[in-house]
Amino acid sequence: MSHLLIHSFADAAPTLQNASPRLESIVDRILARSIPKELGAASTASARRSTRHVLDTRQAPGLTRLRFVLLPAAVLSAGLLAASLASAADSCPALLNHSFPSLQDQKPQSLCQWQGKVLLVVNTASYCGFTSQYDGLEKLYARLKDRGLVVVGFPSNDFGDQEPGSNKEIAEFCRLTYGVQFPMFAKATVIGKNASPLYAQLAKAAGDAPQWNFHKYLIDRSGTRVLSFGSRVKPDDRELVARIDEFLGK
Repeated sequence: MSHLLIHSFADAAPTLQNASPRLESIVDRILARSIPKELGAASTASARRSTRHVLDTRQAPGLTRLRFVLLPAAVLSAGLLAASLASAADSCPALLNHSFPSLQDQKPQSLCQWQGKVLLVVNTASYCGFTSQYDGLEKLYARLKDRGLVVVGFPSNDFGDQEPGSNKEIAEFCRLTYGVQFPMFAKATVIGKNASPLYAQLAKAAGDAPQWNFHKYLIDRSGTRVLSFGSRVKPDDRELVARIDEFLGK
């Protein structure tokens, strides 16, 4: 029966535009209620595009007979997709269950996309004595990303006003000066009462808040164990690299 329904749905795709003018709005409402906020607008948009791909077609014969089959099938498909996305969000560790604007385009990205990987989270600055660590961080990321390491940068102006530029200016500096390819997010506050939720959790988990730019937090694959490394610890430091290897091996 399910095999027949699938074929009926595919064969009847050209009839959907006029089969139910209300179908698109119904599916939109389902997606808006069902897809978790932390997954961002991108997940909703992707599901909506999949539905509209079917809707944007010409009318075909058999319209009246098919509408009562197609409408429940489309709604069921949207519901299953939403349930799948909700399940993925539920499995994301609390420490990673945050979304931030990307440095390059300001579009929100969830840290949940890297669950199961080892994260090295660094607060960065463009005019700091440690700024040259960008080079080492990029080399570390390039060398170990295939094994599951993700370096994540958060520019911050919290220390010495050493990151005064706009997100666009910071992105250009990172790209042109150091060829940074690892993920970077928009400027953030990393200390004090206005610290981002992620940094508040990291400081609590590690028992150590950043004291200056280029502080490093290493998060294991489970998203539950956090190690803290100070600004003077370079990306190629033996102890840091040994801990990264330890976490990657799990």
